[in-house]
Amino acid sequence: MPQKILILGSGAREHAIGWKILQDNPKVKLFFAPGNGGTSKIGNNLDIDVNDTKRLLNFASENNIDLTIVGPERPLANGIVNAFQKKSLSIFGHTKEATILESDKAEAMLFMQRHRIPHPDFRIFTDSKEAEEFVRNPAWEKFVIKASGLADGKGVVLPGTEEDAILTIRKMMIEGEFGEAGKKIVIQERLIGKEVSVIGFVSNEIGLLVPAQDYKRIFDNDKGPNTGGMGAYAPNINITQKQLNEVYNFILLPTKLGMEQEGKPLCGVLYVGLMMTKNGPKVIEYNMRFGDPETQVQLRLLKSNLLQTMKNCIDGKLTQKDYKSSSDVAVGVVVASDGYPGKYEVGKEIIGNDKNFGKDVVIFHSGTKREDKKLVSSGGRVLTVTAIGKTRQEASKKIYNVIDEISMSGKFYRSDIGR
Repeated sequence: MPQKILILGSGAREHAIGWKILQDNPKVKLFFAPGNGGTSKIGNNLDIDVNDTKRLLNFASENNIDLTIVGPERPLANGIVNAFQKKSLSIFGHTKEATILESDKAEAMLFMQRHRIPHPDFRIFTDSKEAEEFVRNPAWEKFVIKASGLADGKGVVLPGTEEDAILTIRKMMIEGEFGEAGKKIVIQERLIGKEVSVIGFVSNEIGLLVPAQDYKRIFDNDKGPNTGGMGAYAPNINITQKQLNEVYNFILLPTKLGMEQEGKPLCGVLYVGLMMTKNGPKVIEYNMRFGDPETQVQLRLLKSNLLQTMKNCIDGKLTQKDYKSSSDVAVGVVVASDGYPGKYEVGKEIIGNDKNFGKDVVIFHSGTKREDKKLVSSGGRVLTVTAIGKTRQEASKKIYNVIDEISMSGKFYRSDIGR
């Protein structure tokens, strides 16, 4: 009897998780809730919203699902793991209590302060007038404004002027651009350095995937507004093994131990967004799940069995041998709809993505769906085209050759990923 795995989410991250599980365990039966046009080719898509905990519980229970894997952050913050655990259903992800490091950025900053984890200087505001007053005479030359709650990767603004900062505060706190997420904001010192995404599994042990580099801005050369991510590569050239050891000892381990001390033990994926400053690595943010688009490149390099690693995590049996990675380089480029991260059109037919581009290239879907035997766009980020090579340049060249062969009206992508 094949194992049945339910993966929650509809992005390229979830497609990549399913793809990797099938690479390791070809007989596994996959279900995606709700999935996308790509996941429908490797498993069964379910018409169940990722935040509909009750229906997901019922499906997992009635269909004897062996393991449920949570992709996005919102179900974690809603307490889906707690609900499954109460029913003795196996699920991979953090509890609602542990997810606070992502779901409340203000609480995360206070946690780092309590446990002396390196972080930028910050202030927390619940009153817009006080926040405006602060940015008129800030404590630092440059700063970042963040909605404290979950804002789907769009609640971070790097204002260029005082006017921008005031406008941002009003949009978040008064106009409710991000709903409840922006009622409380964090203003923090803008750090200078190179960004690194350190992502791994945490339970009894901490085991790291290959560090990745994410590209957040919409345009080449890191211009324009922040997005959910326009591409990534791994391994990241901006961190050495010595620095990674430092991150382990002064950031990852204190985070794990600190959460245990506070009665919120971690069991799942921990993503630490770091800035490599002249004074050492500092935490910009925590995420309590796999990154997107980092996962798409990290899983292309992971040699170990992902499903077994997740089970070991749940059972408190993680070991360092769970994290063998290839010595190759992986690059991923997001193909988006023109207008993203603002307004964009959907329903654009996508042609050419299902050609055989060779074993080094794998395309993961996000904002796609199948309509009358056609593949059409259904979101801002549409595909992540990944490739592996001996160098970033080699992998990157393969990707851009493939993107040229994919046809979609209003196709938009950065041309400098991995270059």
